[in-house]
Parts: sequence; structure tokens; C-alpha cells
Amino acid sequence: MSVFQHRIIKFLQPVIFSNPGKRLIAWILVNMNFSLPVARLFESETLLAFFHPQPAYPFHVLITPKENIPDLMALDTHNSSFLNESYKVAQKIISDYQLDQSGYRLIVNGGNFQDFPLLHFHLISDKKPKQSKELS
Repeated sequence: MSVFQHRIIKFLQPVIFSNPGKRLIAWILVNMNFSLPVARLFESETLLAFFHPQPAYPFHVLITPKENIPDLMALDTHNSSFLNESYKVAQKIISDYQLDQSGYRLIVNGGNFQDFPLLHFHLISDKKPKQSKELS
């Protein structure tokens, strides 16, 4: 992330973390994800995987649907392609960044632990990966 992008996020943080701001971020992730200034690792018709703009861990990737799925409880059989692809993408990132050697976690938050009203997975590791490369 550039210094400029970091300053914009810092400036907008109070707005982003308000309830309307959280709903706006979820809407942007679904409807205008092409405009997000993020380091994309993978993108398809059903999902987007990118490095978290404000990582809480040395390695922190978000995997988000391109469809409005508010949380884990809203998933149904019609979302099976998103779920299948999410796990395949997570496996590819784990392999490409050799996270299986350093350890990793795939997390989904819900209820009061969910910051934005859009289902998303956090792929995290406490250690910086040995290899960094873009996925194809």
C-alpha cells in the first residue's frame, strides 16, 4: 500500500468504522470491487482475494464474495461455487506462500465479531512467508 493510500485510510477510518461506513464498504466489495486500491492475489466471477489493507498479522489475506452474502448463516446451496472456489483459492495461496510450513489460520467472523456485513474469510499467518508471488 502506498503512503497516499495509507493516509486516505487513516483519514477515513472514523467514517469507515461507523455503521453506515461498514455497510458502504460491504456494498463496494460486492458492486464496485474493481475500484478498490488493493493488492489482488486472485479474482474470478465469484470472489476476490487480496492482501488486507490494514493487516493485523504479518500475512493477512481477505477472501470475499462478489455477491451479497451478509454472513456465514446466510449461506445456502446456491453459494456452493463460491465456497468451493474459496477453499481452492485458500489452498493455492497456502501452497504458493508456503504457509503450511510456518502455520496459518482460515477464519470467518460472525455476529459481534464481524466488522463488515459481508461474509469474508481471513487467511492469516504469524510469520512472513518465505515466498511472495501473485497467483494466476
